[in-house]
Amino acid sequence: MLHINDLTFRIEGKPILDRATTGIPAGHKVGLVGRNGAGKTTLLRLITGELAPDGGSIGMPRHARVGYVAQEAPGGEDTLIDWVLAADRERAELLAEAETATDPLRIGDIHHRLADIDAHAAPARAAQILAGLGFDDAAQRRPCREYSGGWRMRVALAAVLFLEPELLLLDEPTNYLDLEGTMWLESYLAAYPHTVLIVSHDRDLLNRVIGSILHLERGKLALYTGTYDEFEDARRERQSQELKLKKRQDEERRRIEAFIVRFKAKASKAAQAQSRVKALARMKPIAAQVEDRVVPFVFPKADKPMASPLLRLEDAVAGYDPEKPVLRSLDLRIDNDDRIALLGQNGNGKSTFAKLVAGKLAPLAGRVFGVNRIEVGYFAQHQLDELVPDRTPYDYIAGLMPDATEAQKRARLGSYGFGIDKADTRCASLSGGEKARLMFMLTAFKGPHLLILDEPTNHLDVDSREALMQALNEFEGAVILISHDRHLVEASADRLWIVRDGTVKPFDGDMDSYRQRLLSERGARTRGRSKEAAGAERIGRAGQRRASAERRAELAPLKKAMQQAERQVERIAAEIAALDTALADPDLYACNPDKAQRLSIDRGQAAKRLTNAEEAWLAATEAYEGAAAGSDADAVA
Repeated sequence: MLHINDLTFRIEGKPILDRATTGIPAGHKVGLVGRNGAGKTTLLRLITGELAPDGGSIGMPRHARVGYVAQEAPGGEDTLIDWVLAADRERAELLAEAETATDPLRIGDIHHRLADIDAHAAPARAAQILAGLGFDDAAQRRPCREYSGGWRMRVALAAVLFLEPELLLLDEPTNYLDLEGTMWLESYLAAYPHTVLIVSHDRDLLNRVIGSILHLERGKLALYTGTYDEFEDARRERQSQELKLKKRQDEERRRIEAFIVRFKAKASKAAQAQSRVKALARMKPIAAQVEDRVVPFVFPKADKPMASPLLRLEDAVAGYDPEKPVLRSLDLRIDNDDRIALLGQNGNGKSTFAKLVAGKLAPLAGRVFGVNRIEVGYFAQHQLDELVPDRTPYDYIAGLMPDATEAQKRARLGSYGFGIDKADTRCASLSGGEKARLMFMLTAFKGPHLLILDEPTNHLDVDSREALMQALNEFEGAVILISHDRHLVEASADRLWIVRDGTVKPFDGDMDSYRQRLLSERGARTRGRSKEAAGAERIGRAGQRRASAERRAELAPLKKAMQQAERQVERIAAEIAALDTALADPDLYACNPDKAQRLSIDRGQAAKRLTNAEEAWLAATEAYEGAAAGSDADAVA
């Protein structure tokens, strides 16, 4: 599907890709990973043709469509659903031409092509994708201009998914999603029928969706079979083997060099010494392993410990307008060792609750006890944009430590990864990950009793996320975490609170049960919308009486179609059950990883077929029941 051969690309003379080579077969789902700044986004832009390589080539099938989320978020007066539908230009052009075409042959061609691309089902499919990304029916009919940048990027993602290209390129797609949207995207990508190349630092996404890992390191590409966890194991094993080979090679090199030095001056040994010189020249050195050390995060404990509870909320109400509160009936307590994850869709009030307990928002009613006596460290993504561009990390730490020595200031900066070069770099020139580290340092500087982190991982690579997880587990205080990174939530939180229906309540379950509940609720809503849309479309194409009469005449074949569709669902469900049984065998991944990958691909394709079969069954059942009901009504009349 995708072939990258000796690809070279430089930025200001610095090699980002250095004769990189790899191949991705059709239908594979591949995670592109590497440290921040390694060149992952650059590689995607080279694949799309947005950038031109300095050398090498990128090949793919001639007519393959490539989908890539646009950097500019949609705006204007178009509704969300219309904007997503307009992404399929062929469908839009055919529908427009169908309105004006007069040649019967051309009209027939248009309608045949519309049928081939399943154009009539497109609105329902677009609505389903938008719903999965957090837009309900009313939201889908609002103009794009009414949404903020993050929500618009969701719409841009929905448009690319709606196109269903043969090669889908995604660059950190979960950065603009909440946990619920991330879970939906996992399920969608697992069933996606074509090739996917996704840049992500979300370990859970890479373990659940991906069948191969493409590692970009020091300009080279290496493809590993398996999930991210399996990639880490394989990479460590390869590094261990390379270290052993390098050790043996270094020993052989020293032995040859010693022979040359000892005998090159002796005539009787001159030929042998010259032979050793040639052997040494032919010896290709094995590169030394360079350990990219991740600087740990440091969250100091509070100078004065506080007894539990740190905070207590009694019938509290939160919001920005007394006439329209966001949250009400808040009866909760936060103890000094709590690890709480807030769950719920964006827009439900998670950030409002965080501001309430951080003391940044006064309650509209009720009481919040303890907020004035504790130190709260509050981190939110928008704070990265509030850093003064011309200030440096040293400027910030100097303001916080005016009486400290130069060495003490530099030591504090160094503990967060800001050495001599980065400490004096303007914030405008820092990367997203470096800005996040600076904000973590400022957030925790005073030793908070309660640490509130609102989407802290958006600019962190996988290893930095692991370092953050370790720091949170070692922190001697309470933590409230809002994150779409399920791995971080599961590893750091021991209590789950759901923000929905205008309040916050504890959730009695784990992340797996929450995921099943969420997908079940969304599935029920989607099926309900599909049935309603299908019925309205049929009634709109013909008069109600005529439609009822036609369905009465076709009652028998409709019943047969319904039964066949049901049997198809049962067959595919049985196939998936068999695949799940095979994939549950732990020996499969160790003994036959290629077979495991094939079975994973088969499982994803079967899940897609099951979704289509279930929709066909629902449509057939509705058609049959509608026809039967119409027949009964006419008989009574």
